[in-house]
Amino acid sequence: MNDPKDFEAAIEATGFGLFNLILLLVAVPSCLATVYETSTMSYIFPIAECDLKLDLLDKGILNAITYAGMITSAISWGFIADTRGRKQVLVFGFLGDAICVLGGAFSQNLVSLMILKFLGGFWVCGPFAVLMSYMTEFHGTKYRARVMMVIGMLFSIATLLLPVLAWFILGKSWDYSLFNGMLVIHSWKVFLAICALPSITAGLTYIFLPETPKFLMSQGRNEEALEVLRMIYSINYKKQKSTYPVSTLVEEVPQKNDNQDISTIEKNQDNFNSSSLSFDVLRKGLIQLKPMFSKQYLGYSLIVYTMQFCILLGLNTIRLWLPQLFTSIEEFKDFQLIQGLEGPSDLCAMINYSVNKSATISTGSKDCEVVNISDKTYVNTIIVGFSGLIGYFVAGGLINALGNKWILIITLTTSGICGMSLYWATSSLSTLIVSSLYVTVGSIGSTSLLGIIVNLFPTSLRTMLVSITMMFGRLGALIGNILFPYCMSLGCLPPFLMVGTVMIIAATLGCILPARNKMSFK
Repeated sequence: MNDPKDFEAAIEATGFGLFNLILLLVAVPSCLATVYETSTMSYIFPIAECDLKLDLLDKGILNAITYAGMITSAISWGFIADTRGRKQVLVFGFLGDAICVLGGAFSQNLVSLMILKFLGGFWVCGPFAVLMSYMTEFHGTKYRARVMMVIGMLFSIATLLLPVLAWFILGKSWDYSLFNGMLVIHSWKVFLAICALPSITAGLTYIFLPETPKFLMSQGRNEEALEVLRMIYSINYKKQKSTYPVSTLVEEVPQKNDNQDISTIEKNQDNFNSSSLSFDVLRKGLIQLKPMFSKQYLGYSLIVYTMQFCILLGLNTIRLWLPQLFTSIEEFKDFQLIQGLEGPSDLCAMINYSVNKSATISTGSKDCEVVNISDKTYVNTIIVGFSGLIGYFVAGGLINALGNKWILIITLTTSGICGMSLYWATSSLSTLIVSSLYVTVGSIGSTSLLGIIVNLFPTSLRTMLVSITMMFGRLGALIGNILFPYCMSLGCLPPFLMVGTVMIIAATLGCILPARNKMSFK
């Protein structure tokens, strides 16, 4: 009982109960906030294009600029999380994001909205990356995998709830003019303001939650870690903290020599808690990067970077443009009905109509009319999100039989074929079916790639490899959302050829990766 316990033994002694359920409850607004920050723009384009005079390129930039903010801050947030703690990143990251989202809701022009979306991506990148670490570091090995699956499901549910929220709010004709017309409020601004609530809720809630005991132990703050563990134990078992069976924790940070002069110890301790800690972590981080450039790992790491770049270039481009595509389909049908036109209404004709309409709007035409978004647009988007949730359940049952590599190749190849097949979609239903399959299998392919990274690289490189891989993926999403409207202006085939081709390239590169970890690591 008096022997020092490591983290796994100490956290296992706290059990699973009310505290863990509270953590999962707090994860709900956290997941909502991260999904909303990257996805809300795609829902407001149809009704905000007249207010902001949006052309296709403007829409692409608004979709992409959040990822630009995330890319610029990724390394900084990772450094802060490893030196100052997960809790601080979650609190300040979510509250900073909330301010940016609210600012975007009150923005009166396109430039200010773009700046605030960039800053929102800058702030939300920290908690987006740290959330999983924070949640898993409060659980032992028995529950850790289950918690990760629950968090993944919460992200899927957040994707489902966003079109429901948009359906409820954007369908209203809310128009208010305040301060003699200086501040104009439309339904899309109300929608953005409400989307700030999860960030506010999450940021304020984490203030009252503790730092993870695992982080505290890694910093040599064992007494603080032990106090957190006692608190968790007390809440879960409804017993006094003094009954917690662990009294000491193993030292993960080397201790000072007992013969040192006390003034030297105090001076070193002060330095340890401030600048020297940050410098030491930075130095170790640079040393840790060195093996990534060795012959053993460089080739495979470049392959997974390229694959994730291609996957998210295609996946997040289609995903974020789907609401606009579904709106264009329904708008074109209404146009045909009003004009009494008959004939083929394939996706190409609908896109051409949308391109011409956006070009007229961007010139500041006074004839611009706010689109009355059909309920079918929201229903279709909800179906796409729900199909993704079902797809993950199916993939979970097949993963052990086929393995990550074959799941990766099959899903990416299927996704590439679906992306190109959108060119031949002739109705709203066929567009829905093909796009749902594209997004679903593409998402599974991206997740499978991360699973391969875990098996392919050693523990000392996994976290860094995953972080860099996600950074390349966000770069792909940024470039894809800018290229997609440009390709649309060139014709109907180029945008779908682009999103299909990048998936085929990723599937081809996946064939090079080993089926399992056959390399010996030191």
